[in-house]
Amino acid sequence: MLILLALICVLHVATIVMLFVSTIDSSWYIMGNNSTDIWKKCIYVNNSYSCVDVTDYGNQDYLRAVQALMILAVIFSCFSIFSFLVQLFTAEPKRRFFITGGIHMLCCLCVMCAASIYTAQFPQPKSQWTAGTYGYSYILAWICFCLSFINSIIYCVLRKKGDD
Repeated sequence: MLILLALICVLHVATIVMLFVSTIDSSWYIMGNNSTDIWKKCIYVNNSYSCVDVTDYGNQDYLRAVQALMILAVIFSCFSIFSFLVQLFTAEPKRRFFITGGIHMLCCLCVMCAASIYTAQFPQPKSQWTAGTYGYSYILAWICFCLSFINSIIYCVLRKKGDD
């Protein structure tokens, strides 16, 4: 049982780290040397990068939604590991971790919504960015969605060991 708990914690911490990287790093969409993420667009000009805020490009309300959802996902994920540790030491034997699973499912839904909104809205048709590809931060967000979903199911199925 101890090994299972350790593996669940490692999976959860790995998910949190990947969520942080996906939220912070500037590789959601790449075109040549240029890249963009949910915070800024970096363009390679005259042997140096010039980065500007994404809101400088007109109506980017969908990016505000993606930013908010990714931040919420990180918060929910951190809160759910805290909840797991509290439940692990205070819950009665043979009880399930429904609260932790529910909180982590909220994290999963936030990541899914953020990545889906980004997929639907960027790159916008007839823009200079249509020839690029999605970067590793974007792919990492989808991997975090899968890991969060798996982890939340594990939490809901997991039962605290009794005194048998």
